[in-house]
Amino acid sequence: MNLLSISGVAVLLVGIVHHVSGLETVFGVYGKTLEVPCNSGGAKPEKLLVSKWKYNTDDGLPGDLMFKKRNEEATVIAKDHYKDRVSMGDNSSLFIAAVTLRDQKIFTCMEVAGEAIDEYPVNVVIYKAPADLAISEKAEELEIGKLGKIAVCKAVDANPAANITWYKNDKILSGEGKGVVIDVSVQVDPDTGLSSTTSTLKYSAEKEDADARFTCSTQHLTAEQLVSSPVTFTVTYPTEQVSLSVLPEGLLLEGDSVTLKCVADGNPAPTTFNFYIKGEIMNVVDSDSFTMMNITREATGEYKCSLAEKPSLEASANITVSYLNMDPSPSDRVVKKAGESLAVTLNVEASGKYEVSWTKDNGFLKTDSEPVFKNLTYADSGRYECQVTMGSLHRNNSFQLVVEGSPVIGRLDKRRGKDSKHEVLICEAEGYPKPTVTWSVNGTSLDESTFANGKVTHKITVVPTANLTVYCTVTNILGQYVRGINVSSLFEEVRMDKQDQSEDGDQTKLVVGVVVGLLLATVIIGAALVYMKKSKQGSWKTGELENGSSEEEKKLEEKVEEGSQKADM
Repeated sequence: MNLLSISGVAVLLVGIVHHVSGLETVFGVYGKTLEVPCNSGGAKPEKLLVSKWKYNTDDGLPGDLMFKKRNEEATVIAKDHYKDRVSMGDNSSLFIAAVTLRDQKIFTCMEVAGEAIDEYPVNVVIYKAPADLAISEKAEELEIGKLGKIAVCKAVDANPAANITWYKNDKILSGEGKGVVIDVSVQVDPDTGLSSTTSTLKYSAEKEDADARFTCSTQHLTAEQLVSSPVTFTVTYPTEQVSLSVLPEGLLLEGDSVTLKCVADGNPAPTTFNFYIKGEIMNVVDSDSFTMMNITREATGEYKCSLAEKPSLEASANITVSYLNMDPSPSDRVVKKAGESLAVTLNVEASGKYEVSWTKDNGFLKTDSEPVFKNLTYADSGRYECQVTMGSLHRNNSFQLVVEGSPVIGRLDKRRGKDSKHEVLICEAEGYPKPTVTWSVNGTSLDESTFANGKVTHKITVVPTANLTVYCTVTNILGQYVRGINVSSLFEEVRMDKQDQSEDGDQTKLVVGVVVGLLLATVIIGAALVYMKKSKQGSWKTGELENGSSEEEKKLEEKVEEGSQKADM
């Protein structure tokens, strides 16, 4: 079967020409203009005198439509409903406007050429695509395993009658399949002759059909495929099993809230459940969940749930409550004196293997155990933090250690400036709180170091014009410390340096003279001492005060010793 379609303003469709047992057939589209060819559209006789179209009436009698003489306009002679709907083309084709099923009949073209008269009968068939395709009479719900009517699909006003196909999730449902029955009926409109097809689907649902999409479709010869809007159904079935889930999933800690959710596979879902909590039965109505607040490690164990109306349908789940607690000491700000000791302890309670790390001022310590402080120094001051880790769980705690003490000067030093025109005095002190540094002389402050680990270094520049002792004083709220350093005049040192370079021979002579003089003094004092002893022995008088003699002797001995010491020098 071949279909020839011609689109245009005047002519919307020309049907396909058929030869069935010598009878030509033309197909038209309902409501459109149909062209019926004469002699299959072949060439006209050279001596064509008259072209005429006639048809068979509903009573079987012949009826005239129109004719055309050579070199004249066509003339309509029909008296019925064709008189305003027919026209003739230049090639003697018959045009029928707004065809309906009443036009499904035999039309005959007659041509007169000379003495020859030829007739060409044509059978006309009218097609019409369905005006609409929709699903109706949808079931409220489907009971699993029960065959029943679930929906009706209807294609209206078609010719020929439409064929309807059912789909589930875009796959064809066959009426011969298990759990599928399709009943089809066709109804013809007595006025128009158009047919409406009704397809009723009976279906035995399964659990998987709860989300299934059902559609119906039809494919007509003269139009594109029509597809209905999809429909879904509520599928009901009894509960066969339950499951128990624990929310949130993953690690549970002491203090968390835990929800037990009992899930049943029935539809509609049950609304009453029993939860078995540590030997107690908790009946829950209009909910499938039970929540435990602020759980402890004692909550670890097995839990169950079941249907209230059918306790034999139950499920279980295990809950493990993890915990990691730390009890550090100290855990706040600690103030100690330098030289004192500090005990640091850490007690840990954990449900699994854990690791400990210590940091000081965000830097890792070399040990993972508690720091030991037997003799605190200023360098021990800082923020100590302990972290205990167990898998993804961790706990932190910290304390601030402050080591304080009255200030002490650890180093007091001087050095000559590079230009030899000034002295740089350096005073380094320890203490906490930070000591304040002052000097006994005025000078230019060079800088003061950052106060770290209880130490501070202060430098000043001086230009001494005389020999003097300079004192550095460090002070904080706990005490004061003073220390001095001798500073020579830079001018005198320069003069003495020049004398050292020009008078080396004179210095040598001066040293020899001093040594000789000391030796002579020693001899003279020795001789005088011997004389005094002899004189004393010879002039001892009764009644003289012994104490007085003793005092004079002591004074003399002290002078001798003093002279002896000078001689040694």
